[in-house]
Order: sequence, then C-alpha cells, then structure tokens
Amino acid sequence: MRYRESARPSARRKGVAVIAAIIAAVTVAAVGLIAVVLHQSSSSTTVSGVGSPGPGLPSSVVTYQPGQSGGADGEGDGNVGGKADGAADGAAVSGTVWPAAGQAAFVRSGQSVIQAGPHQHPAPIASVTKVMTAYLVLSDHPLQPGQDGPTITLTAADVADTAARRAKQESLVAIAAGEQLTERQALEALLLPSANNIAAVLARWDAGSSGKFVQRMNAAARSLGMSDTRYTDPSGFEQTTVSTAADQVRIVDQAMSLPAFAGIVAMPSATLPVAGPVLNTDTLLGHDGFVGVKTGSDNAAGGCFAFRAVRSIGGRQTTITGVVLGQPGEDQIGAGLRAADGMVDRIASG
Repeated sequence: MRYRESARPSARRKGVAVIAAIIAAVTVAAVGLIAVVLHQSSSSTTVSGVGSPGPGLPSSVVTYQPGQSGGADGEGDGNVGGKADGAADGAAVSGTVWPAAGQAAFVRSGQSVIQAGPHQHPAPIASVTKVMTAYLVLSDHPLQPGQDGPTITLTAADVADTAARRAKQESLVAIAAGEQLTERQALEALLLPSANNIAAVLARWDAGSSGKFVQRMNAAARSLGMSDTRYTDPSGFEQTTVSTAADQVRIVDQAMSLPAFAGIVAMPSATLPVAGPVLNTDTLLGHDGFVGVKTGSDNAAGGCFAFRAVRSIGGRQTTITGVVLGQPGEDQIGAGLRAADGMVDRIASG
C-alpha cells in the first residue's frame, strides 16, 4: 500500500495553520526573496522558455566516490561530467556531507557545478515530480506578482478521477464539480498538500491530455540535460517516473528562478474553495534557513525532498539548492526532511 503523503487537517490543525501562516509567511517570503536574488545574481538558472534554459544552468556534475576525499583543485576527487574544467569552482566535497542512505546532490550559489553523492541511479522520485509539472504550467501561463491567473473549472470527470485516486490512497484534495480554481490556487494545491488529482487537472488544462503533458515533461528534461530522467505521469505516483538527485537539482534550480513558484513553495498553508485550509508538507519551511521546495514519499521512492536553504558560509549568505532521494524510515516525509537538514548543516559547517 502506498504511503499517503497528506491528509485533510483537523479543525484544530486548521486553526494552527491560519495562525502559522500569519506569523511565518512574512519571514519566509523575505528569506525566500533573498534566496532568489542571491542565486540569480550568481549561478542561478534564468528561464528563457521551456527547452531554452538560461545561461546559468549548472554545467557539470562532480560525483563523490567512496574512499576519495575532496580537494582544493577538484582533481582526482570524483567523476566529473560535462565540461572538463567543471570542478574549478566546485571540487568534490567530503564524503561526510552525504546522507548515509539513498542519494543526494546540491549546488551552491556562486558555483556552476552540481555536487553529487554516491549511488546516483534512476529511481522513483514520488511527488518531487510536481516540481517539473509546476514549472511547465508556469512557463506556459506565467504569473506576475499579485496575479491569480486564469480560472480552471473542475468537472464531473475530475471528481470521478479523484474518487479513483482516493481508492488507491493517493495524496489529493477534495474537489467538487463546478468548483473554480485559479491557476495560482491549483498550483498551491499541487505544491503544498501535494494533490495528485490537481496534477492531473493541470496537465489536461495545459496540454490537452496527461499523455501530451508527459511528453512535454520529458522534452523539458532533455533540454535541461537531465539524461537519467524519465517521466511517465505528472504527479509521480507511478513508480516508472524515475530520476537521479543530480538531475532533479537542475529542474529545482530552474523552477526556483520563477518568482511565482518560489513564492508558492514558501507558503506554510493556503485556503482552497472546497478543500478549505491545506498545509504545506514541508515542515522545515521557515526553520534553519529553509525556504521550500517539495517533499515526496511512497514505498517505492522512500523519503524524498527537493529543497532550497539560505545559510551563512564563510561569512557570506549562500543558497544551497539540493535533493535527497530514497531516505529510509517509517515516517517517509520526515526521513527526507531530516536527511536534507543534516546535509545542509554539514555543508554549512564544512
């Protein structure tokens, strides 16, 4: 049985969500804006349309190999993909940085090299898939600050699809036929409580069908150099949607350069017309410098978390954009969050 990533909050939790939103939203949004500015002014990806990534896209990968330690010049410290001189601004980091299980990768502002831990291989990524889904929707239908975007009217077919997904214990939000969601609300449902049914709605709205949308997901992945990635659905529920941590860093970095995306994943909660208050599954948000991005969890993928955090490293505010996949534990979401938190701590202290 698949792990259900989120459930509708109780009345008490709804009240807590509202209070948390008021207290945390301003702080998190401010830190998130700093992260966007820092990253865009250094190595961040600049979006210039799907299939045409900006010049700041990380250009190479340095993969840590067990038994090898990081060095000052990056030579002999890992396998370098991409440019031959890719390690010049990012020598392979120490093996102590990486989680003990699964796979992980990250890139720091000011560097163009993705640091990748051992065991990189295509694996299920669960709801981290939704980063690509949101990126494509926002690329086709950009949202400016204060804009809610077009209205999407939900149908009886959407309600039937939701019922089928509920029977499979997928992560979803309650909807009703005739309900109207703005684009922004649909993205909030996708990215905060991780609603698989809204991933399907957005895919059909954007591309006409889920199949056509998945084709666009794979085309975008190829354009971003995500050579070990294959999408088969827009939500990540299918185990055949696979990627590596290093590949996912590329799309997370790209998506976080979109202010609308960065703003939504920085929200602790949102309110939807029928579902009511929904909570962000990213409970690290607003703590330890974390400003988003997306959790993922099921029995095939384990605990997964794509993240961005802002930390002081060497006296400079630095953004760390990373991904952890395949983290073990009964609390799968918690396992991904803990792995990311510990990894960021070790990066910042190293």
